[in-house]
Amino acid sequence: MLHSAIMRWFINAVALAVASLIIPGIIFNRLRDLLIASALFGVLNIFIKPVLIVLTLPINLLTLGLFTFVINAAVLGLTAALLPGFVITGFWSALGSAIVVSAVSVVLNLLLREEK
Repeated sequence: MLHSAIMRWFINAVALAVASLIIPGIIFNRLRDLLIASALFGVLNIFIKPVLIVLTLPINLLTLGLFTFVINAAVLGLTAALLPGFVITGFWSALGSAIVVSAVSVVLNLLLREEK
Protein backbone atom coordinates (compact mmCIF):
# COMPACT_ATOMS: atom_id res chain seq x y z
CA MET A 1 0.00 0.00 0.00
CA LEU A 2 2.73 2.47 0.98
CA HIS A 3 4.81 1.46 -2.04
CA SER A 4 1.83 2.16 -4.31
CA ALA A 5 1.26 5.59 -2.78
CA ILE A 6 4.92 6.51 -3.18
CA MET A 7 4.88 5.34 -6.81
CA ARG A 8 1.78 7.45 -7.53
CA TRP A 9 3.43 10.45 -5.89
CA PHE A 10 6.57 9.89 -7.99
CA ILE A 11 4.52 9.57 -11.18
CA ASN A 12 2.58 12.76 -10.38
CA ALA A 13 5.84 14.61 -9.65
CA VAL A 14 7.45 13.53 -12.92
CA ALA A 15 4.28 14.28 -14.90
CA LEU A 16 3.98 17.78 -13.39
CA ALA A 17 7.68 18.42 -14.01
CA VAL A 18 7.33 17.41 -17.66
CA ALA A 19 4.25 19.61 -18.00
CA SER A 20 6.14 22.57 -16.54
CA LEU A 21 8.93 22.03 -19.09
CA ILE A 22 6.59 21.72 -22.08
CA ILE A 23 3.71 24.07 -21.32
CA PRO A 24 4.39 27.78 -20.86
CA GLY A 25 2.58 29.20 -17.87
CA ILE A 26 3.22 26.29 -15.47
CA ILE A 27 5.71 27.50 -12.88
CA PHE A 28 7.20 25.92 -9.77
CA ASN A 29 9.34 28.16 -7.55
CA ARG A 30 11.33 25.29 -6.00
CA LEU A 31 11.64 21.54 -6.16
CA ARG A 32 9.88 21.41 -2.79
CA ASP A 33 6.87 23.14 -4.36
CA LEU A 34 6.80 20.51 -7.12
CA LEU A 35 6.83 17.68 -4.58
CA ILE A 36 4.13 19.28 -2.44
CA ALA A 37 2.02 20.05 -5.52
CA SER A 38 2.26 16.46 -6.72
CA ALA A 39 1.11 15.17 -3.33
CA LEU A 40 -1.72 17.71 -3.12
CA PHE A 41 -2.76 16.96 -6.71
CA GLY A 42 -2.93 13.27 -5.82
CA VAL A 43 -5.09 13.94 -2.77
CA LEU A 44 -7.43 16.21 -4.75
CA ASN A 45 -7.68 13.54 -7.45
CA ILE A 46 -8.82 11.07 -4.81
CA PHE A 47 -11.42 13.27 -3.12
CA ILE A 48 -12.52 16.07 -5.49
CA LYS A 49 -12.21 14.58 -8.98
CA PRO A 50 -14.81 11.79 -8.49
CA VAL A 51 -17.36 14.36 -7.31
CA LEU A 52 -16.67 16.54 -10.35
CA ILE A 53 -16.95 13.52 -12.66
CA VAL A 54 -20.38 12.65 -11.26
CA LEU A 55 -21.60 16.27 -11.39
CA THR A 56 -20.51 16.67 -15.01
CA LEU A 57 -21.54 13.22 -16.22
CA PRO A 58 -24.00 14.44 -18.90
CA ILE A 59 -21.47 16.76 -20.57
CA ASN A 60 -18.77 14.12 -20.20
CA LEU A 61 -20.98 11.63 -22.03
CA LEU A 62 -21.75 14.17 -24.77
CA THR A 63 -18.06 14.84 -25.33
CA LEU A 64 -17.17 11.13 -25.17
CA GLY A 65 -15.01 11.67 -22.10
CA LEU A 66 -12.98 14.60 -23.42
CA PHE A 67 -14.47 16.87 -20.74
CA THR A 68 -12.37 14.87 -18.28
CA PHE A 69 -9.38 16.96 -19.42
CA VAL A 70 -11.26 20.09 -18.33
CA ILE A 71 -11.91 18.46 -14.95
CA ASN A 72 -8.20 17.61 -14.66
CA ALA A 73 -7.40 21.23 -15.54
CA ALA A 74 -9.78 22.38 -12.80
CA VAL A 75 -8.11 20.09 -10.25
CA LEU A 76 -4.69 21.43 -11.33
CA GLY A 77 -6.02 24.97 -10.97
CA LEU A 78 -7.29 24.18 -7.49
CA THR A 79 -3.89 22.73 -6.63
CA ALA A 80 -2.21 25.93 -7.82
CA ALA A 81 -4.71 28.06 -5.89
CA LEU A 82 -3.94 26.19 -2.66
CA LEU A 83 -0.15 26.21 -3.08
CA PRO A 84 1.60 29.59 -3.36
CA GLY A 85 4.77 28.14 -4.93
CA PHE A 86 2.87 26.65 -7.89
CA VAL A 87 1.47 28.99 -10.54
CA ILE A 88 -0.75 28.31 -13.54
CA THR A 89 -1.18 31.46 -15.61
CA GLY A 90 -4.44 30.64 -17.36
CA PHE A 91 -7.05 28.15 -18.49
CA TRP A 92 -5.18 27.08 -21.63
CA SER A 93 -2.01 26.43 -19.65
CA ALA A 94 -4.03 24.34 -17.21
CA LEU A 95 -5.74 22.42 -20.02
CA GLY A 96 -2.47 21.78 -21.84
CA SER A 97 -0.80 20.64 -18.66
CA ALA A 98 -3.76 18.36 -17.85
CA ILE A 99 -3.27 16.66 -21.22
CA VAL A 100 0.50 16.34 -20.69
CA VAL A 101 0.09 15.07 -17.11
CA SER A 102 -2.43 12.47 -18.29
CA ALA A 103 -0.18 11.27 -21.12
CA VAL A 104 2.97 11.10 -18.98
CA SER A 105 1.06 9.32 -16.21
CA VAL A 106 -0.23 6.67 -18.61
CA VAL A 107 3.24 6.06 -20.04
CA LEU A 108 4.90 5.88 -16.62
CA ASN A 109 2.18 3.60 -15.24
CA LEU A 110 2.75 1.24 -18.17
CA LEU A 111 6.53 1.31 -17.73
CA LEU A 112 6.53 0.97 -13.94
CA ARG A 113 3.64 -1.47 -13.63
CA GLU A 114 4.38 -4.37 -11.37
CA GLU A 115 3.96 -7.85 -12.74
CA LYS A 116 1.28 -9.74 -10.85
